[in-house]
Amino acid sequence: MRAVRVVGYHRPLEMDDVPAPEITGPHDVIVKIGGAGVCRTDIHILEGQWAEKSGVQLPYTIGHENAGWVHAVGSAVTNVAEGDKVILHPLMTCGLCRACRSGDDVHCEDNAFPGISTDGGYAEYLRTSARSVVRIDDRLEPSDVAALADAGLTAYHAAAKAARKLRPGDRCVMIGAGGLGHIGIQVLAALSPAEIVVIDRNPEAVKLAESIGAHHGVVADGSQVEQVLQLTGGHGAEQVVDFVGENGSTAEGIAMTRRAGDYHVVGYGENVNVPTIDLISTEINIIGNLVGSYNDLVELMALAAQHKVTLHTAKYPLDRFQDAIDDLSAGQVRGRAILVP
Repeated sequence: MRAVRVVGYHRPLEMDDVPAPEITGPHDVIVKIGGAGVCRTDIHILEGQWAEKSGVQLPYTIGHENAGWVHAVGSAVTNVAEGDKVILHPLMTCGLCRACRSGDDVHCEDNAFPGISTDGGYAEYLRTSARSVVRIDDRLEPSDVAALADAGLTAYHAAAKAARKLRPGDRCVMIGAGGLGHIGIQVLAALSPAEIVVIDRNPEAVKLAESIGAHHGVVADGSQVEQVLQLTGGHGAEQVVDFVGENGSTAEGIAMTRRAGDYHVVGYGENVNVPTIDLISTEINIIGNLVGSYNDLVELMALAAQHKVTLHTAKYPLDRFQDAIDDLSAGQVRGRAILVP
């Protein structure tokens, strides 16, 4: 089969012919890929940022946002059958550790991460496990929802956390309306009665945010903190979700957070620097957010089937993988780039 491989760090990806994956265990599921999301993490992988953390042996197939059709199943698989449309939770988990048994499988103690620590979905087929596949509504197409497997799941995880704290009359600020942010806005609009304020430096992204659920759009021009404080009567927002996490957004996000409010970090790239006396005196909570759980993905797909969350995509044939990477690097992708074998 065709597969796009990481052959070395600081080197371009290469297309290769490799053996198709086969069933080797009773809980294995082989998925025919219908769409694979192109994520900024993939760029970080090529830069070598994940080399030490993942410990993956090169060459390997990249791609951790995947959806498609079940092609084959192991002898013990009962939750899906050949031909089912599925989206894949990004982790393959053990089901036996304390985290898995608590429904917190994202912190599984014995996991594999297709596309990062093992072969992923920039290919025609991918092997995963029965615990990782979620059947999707027949009205949904794999290429339309593939990036919800990670970008959408990460955005859902953070937005749902914020929504659980929000009451009518409260406000939530979302920093960034790009690939993750435009999903988080829709999730929060579906789950919460709060007023949503979205900040982005791109005026077109702000317009998109206002069209999908934001009550207020703020173009980041250096005055965004003052604008948010003005919108919130000088108090700041009860919840702030930062999908950027760099270029000064962390300091600005904390400055926009109300006393006893929560600042959620989703994007990453810089340190969070705050005097401890400020944390004590304001009781602001700083909350990290990883990708969501299997149950989060099930809930997100329910919202997608109800058309309450729609992924904006730019689709590329698999052999145009380099164009997709280059366009993402150049900031030319609106929403998420999807490779379609």
